[in-house]
Amino acid sequence: MAKNAARPIFRCSECGHDVAKWLGRCPECQAWGSIEERGVAAAARIVAGAPSTTARPIGQVDIESARANPTGVGELDRVLGGGLVPGAVVLLAGEPGVGKSTLLLEVAHKWAEKVGRCLYVTGEESAGQVRLRAERTGNLHDEMYLAAESELSALLGQVDAVKPSMLIVDSIQTMSTLSVDGTPGGVTQVRTVAAGLIALAKERGLPIVLVGHVTKDGSVAGPRVLEHLVDVVLQFEGDRHSSLRLLRGIKNRYGAADEVGCFELRDDGIIGVPDPSGLFLTRREKAVEGTAVTVAVEGKRPMLGEVQALVAKTNLPAPRRAVSGLDSARISMALAVLEKRGRVNLFQKDVFTATVGGMRLIEPAADLAVVLAVASAEREVALPADLVVLGEVGLAGEIRRVNGVGRRLAEAVRLGFKKALVPPDAGPLPDGVRALVAHDLFTALDVLGLNKK
Repeated sequence: MAKNAARPIFRCSECGHDVAKWLGRCPECQAWGSIEERGVAAAARIVAGAPSTTARPIGQVDIESARANPTGVGELDRVLGGGLVPGAVVLLAGEPGVGKSTLLLEVAHKWAEKVGRCLYVTGEESAGQVRLRAERTGNLHDEMYLAAESELSALLGQVDAVKPSMLIVDSIQTMSTLSVDGTPGGVTQVRTVAAGLIALAKERGLPIVLVGHVTKDGSVAGPRVLEHLVDVVLQFEGDRHSSLRLLRGIKNRYGAADEVGCFELRDDGIIGVPDPSGLFLTRREKAVEGTAVTVAVEGKRPMLGEVQALVAKTNLPAPRRAVSGLDSARISMALAVLEKRGRVNLFQKDVFTATVGGMRLIEPAADLAVVLAVASAEREVALPADLVVLGEVGLAGEIRRVNGVGRRLAEAVRLGFKKALVPPDAGPLPDGVRALVAHDLFTALDVLGLNKK
């Protein structure tokens, strides 16, 4: 066969990865049965063309055009790294009803007040429905423009007519274009619409916020390439039975990708919570057995969290191990270490562990709080009410050091805690806290009076 003869194209329908031949599994996204033949393309010789811009030394590149503009919503700016960069494309994903549209109406209102004109394009609701929500939450402004469109060319026409300084598209899965086949929300349509909007953002320096759907497991719906194309990916999380909402940065080309913003969803809108530590603690007049307080770090923000445990006898051959807000695999390991190294008998006993306020603790620094809460519940001995515990528990029962002990304890001191159980070599500690050092789990139980005499 000649070198420039036509050859078939094989492309993954999930991520868009091209391969030379048909495969049962995509080598890029590992999806099974997603490789499809997409016609025949003739091999073409690539020749040099005129560059669109002249290459310059990196020190001479203008950076003023890449300065972030604050949105006016402090918790969102924290996660974005200061605000929206001109030409940036942000993907905001979350479950239905978590408050994505409510948050973006607040962002559009603040942007219209402080920066300039904002265009909100809705493809899921009518303009009247969005208008009613904006009136209920108090987010009305003359520089907020609203359009109900679901076709890309009509959306681009709205942008040309309004000339906004920010564009919000709710949502990317409802947009379609006549230039390619497929249903709205399909892989081809989402990829094509996203590519068109990204080109618009880069060409005009227009920041664009895209709302995305999520799958049953909580990941962003649509082709994986969508997350690669955009500049920032944000995950909006929250329990349906709680007013607390967390905004997590998953990807950020302009700042830290591990920051967290806290919001409270109310009947009249959504507000930022700059000091969320008090939401995850239960205020009591006296200490109660089965509870322990630790300090987690989300991004750069330390937040106090309370772990609760309940141990009850059972006649079932397989005792229950129920977990809420914690990593179930790590809890199983911690309970095994507690029983083996701490000599706490959990045979024929149900163990329930949970966090307070819908907080999710998955970092190893919460290990010690979990095992001490379970030991406190089993021994029916309460931990001191002014005590916080920090440490990772190893399989040998040792207590390992965690990062940022000083910053964590400074937040605990600010909220009135005076004692801290910490691993050895914890580093310099803030004033106002008395450190109790424990090298292993058995020592920690002994220090707190949880060992049987």
